[in-house]
Formats: sequence, structure tokens, C-alpha cells
Amino acid sequence: MSKFRISIHGILLLGLLPFFSWAQIQQKPTWELKTSKSEVKVGEEIELIMTSKIQKDWYMYSSDFSDAVGPTVAHFEFTKDPSYKLVGNIKPIGSHKHFDETFEGEVSTFVGKAEFRQKVKILQPNPKIKLFVEFQECSQITGMCVLFEDDLVFKNIKVIGETPATQAPTNTSLAPSIDTIKEATPAIDTQSQVSNTIAPVKENDVTGGDQKSLIGFLIFAFLGGLIAVVTPCVFPMLPMTVTFFTKRSETRALAIKRAFSFGFSIIGIYASLGLVFAFFGLGADFGNWLSTHWVPNILFFIIFIVFAASFLGMFEITLPHKFVNSVDSKSSMGNFVGVFFMAFTLVLVSFSCTGPIVGSLLIEAVGGNFVKPLLGMAAFGAGLAAPFTLFAIFPSWIQNLPKSGGWLNSVKVVLGFLELAFAFKFLSIPDQTYHWGLLDREVYIGIWISVFFLMGLYLIGKIKFSHDSDSPHLSVPRLFLAITTFTFVLYLIPGLFGAPLKALSGYLPPQESLDFDLSKSKGGGHSIEKKSDLGEVRFSNLFHLPHELEGFFDYKQALAYAKKVNKPIFIDFTGHGCVNCREMEANVWSDPTVLSKLQNDFVILALYVDDKTELPENEWYVSTYDGREKKTIGKQNADLQISKYKANAQPYYFIIDPNENQLTQPKAYDLNVQNFVTFLENGKKAFQGK
Repeated sequence: MSKFRISIHGILLLGLLPFFSWAQIQQKPTWELKTSKSEVKVGEEIELIMTSKIQKDWYMYSSDFSDAVGPTVAHFEFTKDPSYKLVGNIKPIGSHKHFDETFEGEVSTFVGKAEFRQKVKILQPNPKIKLFVEFQECSQITGMCVLFEDDLVFKNIKVIGETPATQAPTNTSLAPSIDTIKEATPAIDTQSQVSNTIAPVKENDVTGGDQKSLIGFLIFAFLGGLIAVVTPCVFPMLPMTVTFFTKRSETRALAIKRAFSFGFSIIGIYASLGLVFAFFGLGADFGNWLSTHWVPNILFFIIFIVFAASFLGMFEITLPHKFVNSVDSKSSMGNFVGVFFMAFTLVLVSFSCTGPIVGSLLIEAVGGNFVKPLLGMAAFGAGLAAPFTLFAIFPSWIQNLPKSGGWLNSVKVVLGFLELAFAFKFLSIPDQTYHWGLLDREVYIGIWISVFFLMGLYLIGKIKFSHDSDSPHLSVPRLFLAITTFTFVLYLIPGLFGAPLKALSGYLPPQESLDFDLSKSKGGGHSIEKKSDLGEVRFSNLFHLPHELEGFFDYKQALAYAKKVNKPIFIDFTGHGCVNCREMEANVWSDPTVLSKLQNDFVILALYVDDKTELPENEWYVSTYDGREKKTIGKQNADLQISKYKANAQPYYFIIDPNENQLTQPKAYDLNVQNFVTFLENGKKAFQGK
């Protein structure tokens, strides 16, 4: 579900790429500082409020998730001073938590505006409150991510009253003992996966490069409503409902008016359900809990298995007849009240067929976004209501509809197979998160192969269920569906042996859970020349290149090796928290031509700008760019990118010679493989022509 996208932003990006071909420094956001009180007494507590406006189509990572997930967590470091004391942790206000598929863990982001609050206790007049803040912002359009840092100072806090003798600190021993304030949730296993799919993207859930399009979700919901029309619970009601409008209305105009009332009633009923979930989903990180915790996922797994068994003919799921009959009796009331209850009756009697579709949409929609459940359910209702309204307006069309019969049960059985397949997605989430080891990648793919193979056999009439009628021949639509199903099965089979199956990446367990992966023994499935003389690669215990490529993670070491072998250097400014860096590696670097060129024609240098590993003290230095001391690998790499290459976004790719001269225009996020190949070829030609 979550992989269904409308790529309007991608189309616009392709048109704008020439304007972004040269690296550029992204302007640092500004912070507005204020306090919760205009004045405070010594000994009282006050809240420091820090607000930053986020530019359009960008988002900021918050502080309320684990830094073990990947993205850079907003980090606030207060300077010690005896004039105040920190109370509790920094608190983000209005951040949106959700599960990020790329990092396979929970993240928290801001869109439009970020606000953080820190409670402090004032211990002396004229408090000196200074802090250092580090945070990461990413573009929803270009995919670039930028690390920012700033120094903030709270001035002119009006303190009234004298310092109580029991509270006035006379030496620095009473100063706060905690320098770094970083609120974090318990670490989340980065191998976990979420039910698809939730988020960036894209509000459209924002998670870096993997944003879900709200428009795409609404189209999907609308199509779900249309699919529900051809289920056995709904389709037979089409002619009955149209007859009611045409025969019991005195004029055609009245029949059309009632038809529209019927359609809008269905939309309103489902929208009301979405509204309930919208309110419900806003509290206590419900969306993230729903997506990641084992309790709801096991529950959804059981529900989907039960519905699948029902669809396959094991039993029928119905609402209490007394309740349905009570609602149905009110549909005979006059005017438009009766029309509403008629629509309500349709919603109730179709529950056994529409329930799984509605449930899937609600699971997809809930997660802190108020609008998505509301609009999603309204779109589903519109899809369900549209045929009823259209056939009521044009009743002659009803004659062209196929008669109810065995084909309706076939539709129900096919939906049963799909429910059975998707049920295991919900079981896969806690299996990966809690390391149960029940559904490794090959087991999961094997189950899907079995389910869809049986579905294909059913479509060609080789197996039957209890409610199926005999069919004298195979219809063309069933043949086409069977061909599609068997083709999908054939596509899945290589996944048992390490094929990435990129189109299903959001649904499958991670590649690392595969026990027998042929691609690893062949360098990502492609033949690449290994460099046996790299020697001891610095930081190789901390970082690795994708697709078993070989290279360096230290700038000086890469330069020295490039001089030795006389090759250009391919610099990859990347980060643990860079979603689109992972997308580039998975979708562009994996291309055989790209892999071959990277390994054979270049010295590869990957520089992580967000790594927190502290270097030995003799390697620390003060940056000429911002005057700050750079102690960590990430800080030094980020400083190199800004100071020397005049860029601060990731992913960003440069090709230089061993003397540090740029050979071609740098390359940013671009999923077009040919563009990347051209970038590499231009760099190689420029080096050879020197």
C-alpha cells in the first residue's frame, strides 16, 4: 500500500536538476527564544521555549526518538552555570512520531514549525542560560538532508526577589551536573519492519525520501471502494437500490436527488468512522504503537486470518441480525431520513466484505495525521457510493451489468487469498522487532509463493471451494488474472536466493534475515573487481560500503591510495540518518554498470557527516568555518564538506583527482541510473584528459 505514490515531485525535480547541479550552502534556520513567564522569582521554575520555522517542503527531526535508529536526533547541550538548574528533559511540542521503513525504526519529525521546551529552576538573579543545539533538516522534494548547529542565548529574563540563603549556590558544585539534554526513547531494533506502509512522506507522512503521497493514498482508498462494489455483499444490492430510487420517486429529478443523498450518506458514514479514528489516533503516540507493537500486530494477523477463512468459505461473518433489521426498518421512512438509513443498512450488510478493506485503510491512515483517516474513509465511501449514484441517474445502464452468480464467490475467494498473504505482514513486524525468528525472509517469501500459486490454480479451475459453482470453461478475465498471478510467483522465486525484489521492499523482511544469499557471494549479484591492496582501511570496523564494494572512510587515506594507483576519487558525503542516501545505494548503485565503474574506475570514499564517534584528542581541530572545535568523525567530515566543497546536504557526490581538484560538477539525489552513469563517465574522462 505505502509504495503506491504519485510522483509529481519527482517530475518537477527532474526539470529542476540543472539548476541544482552545483553544490550550495543551505541557509541555517533561525530560532525564536522566549519564556513561559514574563518574570520569575529566585527559586521558581520557568519554561524556556525554543521555536524554529521550517521552510516549505522541508522537515526537521525531533529529539524524542532513539539515536540508534539512524537520523540525527535534535541535540541540546546547556552550558553549566550556577544561576540556574535544569529540571527534567527537553520536550518537543507537536512532533509527529511514525515508523520509518528505510531505517526500520520509529522517528519523530516536525513540519512547518519546530518547538522545544526545557524547564529550568532559577537560582540567582541575571541567569546566564546558554546552549548549543544540533539538528537535522531534510527536503521532501530533493531528498537532501542538512546538519545544522547553533548557539542560543536566553537574555533579559526578569528575576524578582532576593536569593534565599538556602538556595543561593556559592560555588560551582551546585551547578547542574548534566551537560547534555537529549530525550530519547528506548532503542528500537533497526531490523524491524512496519505494516505498509506508513509514513514520509509521504502531510503525507514525512520520513526523508520515503514520503507517502496523500493524493496517492486517497486514490488507493477510492479504488478500494470501487473494488468493494463487486464483492458478493454489495453487488446484488445495486439493482435493488436503483429500482428503489426509480420506482418510488415521482419524478426523475427527485430520483436523482435521492440518489445523490444516498451517495453522500455513504460518504458521510465512512467519513464519520474516519473522524473517530482521527481523534483516536492523535493521543499518546497511538499511530506508532499501532504500527510497531506486537499486541496490535498479532491482533491484526488473527483478524486477517479469520477474514481470509471466511472469504474462502469456512464460515460467514455477519453483524447481529436484530441490529441490522432495526436499522433497515427505518429506511422506509419518508424523505431523506429514510435514504440515510438505507445507506446505513448497505454499510452494515456489506461489513463482512468491506471490513478487511476498511480496516487496512484505517491501519494505513492512523498515525498522528488528523486529515488522513478522515479523507481516506471519505474517499473509500465515494468509491463505494459512485456506482449506486451513477446507476440511479442512468438506470438503463443496469441492463449491461453481469448477473449475480458464481463469479461473485470467485471474487470473494480471491480476496481471501490476498487477505491470507497480507496477514503475514502483520506477523512479520513483531517477528523482526522481537527476534522471534519465525518469519525470516525465505520463510516469508515461501509462504507468499505458496499462497499465490494456489490462487493461480484456483483461477484456472484446478481447485475449488465449497461455495464455488461449476464452470464449463475458463473465461478470458480469469485467464489474464491467472497469468498475472503466476508471473508474480515467478518473480518471487529468485528472492529465495538473494534477489532484492525491490518492488516489494516494504512488504518483505530485510535482506539480512536471509540464510542463503547468493548475491553476497557474488558482490551484490554482479561481477566486480576486488582491490586486494587497500591495506588496513581506517574506520572499517565502523562503516561499510553497500553491495560489497571496497573503499575508504578517511579522507587522507583515500588521497594517499589514489596517488598510489593514479585513479580519481569518488566522494560520497552520506550519513546514517540520510534516507535518500540509502535509496541511491539501493536503486542506483546496485545497477551493474554503476557497480562496475565505481569499483574499477574510482577510489571510493564514503564520509559520514553525522557519526558521533570521537577521535583521539590529537586529531581535534578548530574549524576555520565556524570557529568550533571538531572532535568527532561526523563533525570533521561535515566541516570538510562545507569548508572545501561548499555544500552541506546529503547525499552529495564529488569526483576529484588525487590533488583534490574537482573533475566535474557534483551530483545530488537523482534516481535516474543513466544520469549517474553519465556523471561517473564525465569524471573519468576529465581525469584521463588531465
